[in-house]
Amino acid sequence: MNESVRQASWWDGLRPYVERGPLAVFFMGISSGLAFTMIGATLTTRLKQDGLDKSTITAFTLAFLVYNLKPLWAWMVDGVRLPLIGRLGQRVSWLLLAGVLVMVAIANLALVDPATELSRTITAAILVGFAGATYDIVIDAYRIETLEPYQMGVGSGMTQYGWKIGSVLAGGLALVIAARTNWHVAYLACIAFALPAMIVALVRGEPVRRLVVIERRGIGDLASSIVGPFTEFFRRHGAFVILAFILIHKIGDTLGQQALRLLLDDLGFSNDEIALYDVGVGFWAFWVGLFIGGALYARLGLKRSVLISLVLMMVSNASFALLAGSGHSNLGLGAAMAFENASSGIGGVTVVAYFSALTDLRFTAAQYALISAAASVVGRVLTATTTGQLVDRFGYVAFYWGTTVAALPGVLLFWWMCRSGLVDRSIGSAGIVGKGDAREGEAV
Repeated sequence: MNESVRQASWWDGLRPYVERGPLAVFFMGISSGLAFTMIGATLTTRLKQDGLDKSTITAFTLAFLVYNLKPLWAWMVDGVRLPLIGRLGQRVSWLLLAGVLVMVAIANLALVDPATELSRTITAAILVGFAGATYDIVIDAYRIETLEPYQMGVGSGMTQYGWKIGSVLAGGLALVIAARTNWHVAYLACIAFALPAMIVALVRGEPVRRLVVIERRGIGDLASSIVGPFTEFFRRHGAFVILAFILIHKIGDTLGQQALRLLLDDLGFSNDEIALYDVGVGFWAFWVGLFIGGALYARLGLKRSVLISLVLMMVSNASFALLAGSGHSNLGLGAAMAFENASSGIGGVTVVAYFSALTDLRFTAAQYALISAAASVVGRVLTATTTGQLVDRFGYVAFYWGTTVAALPGVLLFWWMCRSGLVDRSIGSAGIVGKGDAREGEAV
């Protein structure tokens, strides 16, 4: 494997932040978070202000389940050539379509009245989730195919910067406008946040690394378009070991985060203290971690940066075990939150970059949708109820030391994958310098 790592100086790790590819995916990230924000905290606030009870509001979590199902139709983004606008290119045409779908879906959600049209509101929220998931599929594919391998880490960080900024701006704008007019106008105003990704696609055109020529073929090729991305992945050497790593690499972090607010409450931290250290310090530490993660990936390469981030995320759980043992300590809480969020930021960049590099440029959208969905499976299985039972049985100190140990298998597995050469052999064409398949893709 050629990691395209420039080892001369730390400037080589920082330089990608001002290059066109990472800057482009930053603006795409702004659009990526829109749909999720509109059916997340923003919709919860709207429903509460419209007088709906809590049990009814929780029914809207169905809209988020759509994001977990996106591998079911992600293959279409790779294999289906759109009529008319398809001439603009496979990625550009799908980005425009998905962006319009998001705008229409949010407009539809804006115009319904939750107080009198509950079923229509639920349907509208689910449609926003479907459109948003589709937009994410295309944006992820565009990101991977527009970045060179050495830019993957910085690009992942820039995407997350954009996602966070877009989410905060859209959510804040909705609240401000709703307070002065109504929620219908607020949602319609936020539609504008779908535009940055569409504009970037029109200005830049098809991603530079997308070399697959899509030809329109008959319906008989439908099966190969669906199964092709998955068979290619699972035919790789060690594919099931890689899948095991994808599934287990965040077990410790997931468990630890689910119990965090319970720990802070039981240690007697006030809401102001939690807001200052968890939200305030944690927010800025996470942003710093994203920046460091991108620089580490570009400077040290895939294997070393990912392994370092996995170790940091494991140790961050131990910091909460120490906090639980020391009791109420603002200094301890600030240190633990800073370390945990910086580690999460670093890990979020490097691991996402690794997962991006696993994809084959012929099937970027479908394979990344599969990988990202698999990476979140543990979070869905390990529920807060399970976490609470573990805390009640073992106590916080033992629980957080346990989450530290639970993170160790992921670290050891990746270390073995590096030592055995499996990481090198598993990388798809997206992670190889100068790699571009000229083979023809298939389209329905």
